[in-house]
Amino acid sequence: MPAIFPYPFFRRMDKTMKLNEALCLIFAVMIVANGLGGESPARRSLPDALEDPRVQAALSRIDGSAGKMAADLAEIGAIPSPSGREHERAAAVAAMMREIGLSDVRVDEIPNAVGRIPGRSGRALVFISTLDDLETVAEHQSRAGGPPRLEDDRVIGPGVNTSSITISMLAAAEAFVKSGIEPEHDLVFAAVAQEETGLTGMRKIYTDYRAGALGFVDILGDGRSISYGAIGIHWWKIAASGPPGHSLGGGLPNVNQGIGRAVDRILSLPHPDRETASRTVVNVGILRSGAVFNHKPESGWFSLDIRSLDMDVIAAVEEAVRDVLDEVGAETGVAFQMEPFQLTPGGQIPDAVNSPLVQTAVTVSRHLGYEPRLGNAGSSNMNIAIGGGTPAIGLGGSRGGQRGFPDEWADIPAMVRSAKHVFLLAATLGGGERTPTFR
Repeated sequence: MPAIFPYPFFRRMDKTMKLNEALCLIFAVMIVANGLGGESPARRSLPDALEDPRVQAALSRIDGSAGKMAADLAEIGAIPSPSGREHERAAAVAAMMREIGLSDVRVDEIPNAVGRIPGRSGRALVFISTLDDLETVAEHQSRAGGPPRLEDDRVIGPGVNTSSITISMLAAAEAFVKSGIEPEHDLVFAAVAQEETGLTGMRKIYTDYRAGALGFVDILGDGRSISYGAIGIHWWKIAASGPPGHSLGGGLPNVNQGIGRAVDRILSLPHPDRETASRTVVNVGILRSGAVFNHKPESGWFSLDIRSLDMDVIAAVEEAVRDVLDEVGAETGVAFQMEPFQLTPGGQIPDAVNSPLVQTAVTVSRHLGYEPRLGNAGSSNMNIAIGGGTPAIGLGGSRGGQRGFPDEWADIPAMVRSAKHVFLLAATLGGGERTPTFR
């Protein structure tokens, strides 16, 4: 799947064009990171928000909604929703959005379920949860014999772990609607589909909202960890082809010789050792060719996983891999072709750790009773926004256990904490009455 933001200027281009385009990209990122020029958008400080009795009432409402959250989770968690087949769950989430009073609720073609609380500024703070599950979860659901069940502080059953975050997001949205607070900016709540197969849903949401987005909050947990940068991940399928033949015909070319030689040279590339600061990784995890002992195959393939905090380094590794394939092809008579499988952008926004988005999230986590771990190597829906130069964070942390197994579970207190975190980010960064400007 092609990346949403290709990088052709990093490869085989005139040096002047490369410099000009890079400078334009840096300038654009700096503008976005600083609030699109001029005066930065209004927000409320957390202490100011916490003095508002409506905020306190909303937090109490979230505390009192644990039972409803568990029941809602049992409902949507029971719906099989593997990537690409999320339509029934998306419709159920959209129905919940309408029930709690969100505006302009829709299910798009991906299918993402999206609703909003309208603001006045024309800009938006976008909250993201994941709608889909692993394929194995759907298999466990078909054999479960019933919906998820409640045991003490847990909801247990396949389909509940990932979906617990969607329920937390909706609980926060409902508390905001019922609080009567009118936000300065739109608060968008999106349960995105096809996260497991290329971040497809997030790509659509980013396209829809990037122009007016203050930032994106990818909800993955209760905020015990906060990611503010994204590691780029490029997965390639490298196909090899050559003349087939029976063993008695013998000889070369042989696809397996080409694959073996190419894999050895790729794994010997110097980039990972040379680029440790950018956490660069090159891995080959899958090799496929042949079906019988007495025949050389006509085709085969191997996987390539390249990761780095620096997209320039990823581009350099890919150039080196192409050189290796050209060399090995010339030596062995085997033809190679690089086929993109999943290309996930990454990036680092300058001084993001000190941005209002990150620092407000840190303050909220501390208010909830924990010191968050900060990191610049996130890998989730937020990658799409950061790869495009838009501020985004990933809220990680506790939400349950045994994800992908028949006995997976969601922790109800963690769901409540996640809902409170989302609500307080909405009540501060989303603005509202008594909203001082900041620079």
